[in-house]
Amino acid sequence: MLGMRFGEKTDGGFTLRTDEKAHRWIITRGPADDLVATGYEVSDAATLDALVEKVRAAGVEVTEGDDALAAARKVERIFVTTDPMGNRIELVTGLADAATPFASAKLLGGFVTGAGGAGHQVLLAHGVPRETYLHFYIDLLGFKISDVIVEELAPGVLADLIFLHCNGRHHTVAFGDLPSPKKTHHFMVEVTDIRDVGLAYDRCMDAKQPFEMTLGMHPNDHMFSFYVLTPSGFSIEYGWGGLIIDDETWEVKTLDRLHSWGHRPPGVVAELLAAAPTPNGKDN
Repeated sequence: MLGMRFGEKTDGGFTLRTDEKAHRWIITRGPADDLVATGYEVSDAATLDALVEKVRAAGVEVTEGDDALAAARKVERIFVTTDPMGNRIELVTGLADAATPFASAKLLGGFVTGAGGAGHQVLLAHGVPRETYLHFYIDLLGFKISDVIVEELAPGVLADLIFLHCNGRHHTVAFGDLPSPKKTHHFMVEVTDIRDVGLAYDRCMDAKQPFEMTLGMHPNDHMFSFYVLTPSGFSIEYGWGGLIIDDETWEVKTLDRLHSWGHRPPGVVAELLAAAPTPNGKDN
């Protein structure tokens, strides 16, 4: 549906490629249907050692992965820790390239990765205080705040999300206390050609895949995208045109809406279409 490329079969599943790297996504079999781990790559071994020392000095446990784990992740070195919500974090260097170039028969262009990494993800805070997880991600791992969105979805019901970046991509991770039992709300992949968003949208519709949100755009990262549910029950945001920010000039703001336009639940769209008059003046 989305134009990724099969990487290789593993003992517990398979990997997926979106660029020249050996993999960007690892799919494993398990009962949780949820996020297993998030990998963050740092520039070199010295930077990794300094980062691990900083996290340990704050009293957070960090263990070095063995050769078998490094081989499975196709990295040179790997350290494992846990964020305040209990999410497994893997800090790595040297993610290997694949033996063959990346090509997708479904895409007119490619995926936006490179310095921006695989994409972004939105994680659920599950009641953990914001200052607690911000201390971990900002003070220890070195992320920076991009912006905050607070929107009143209904009287007394607030969506309150904070977006963090560790490279030029507007955000690599965001957090909110949304009503979901999952660890993750969604992950995002971005394409280089806007036409690939429309083509993927059509493929998902034709295959009767369940959408979470229709085509639309966000006001903060300017991503033009749609959200489709995975078989595991969380979503993939599939987008184009995401904002690249410059820390030298970027100003953190608080916005009052999650969507500039669109991104409507499919049920709402169906209700609007059902209520619309037909060309002959009669209701549908």
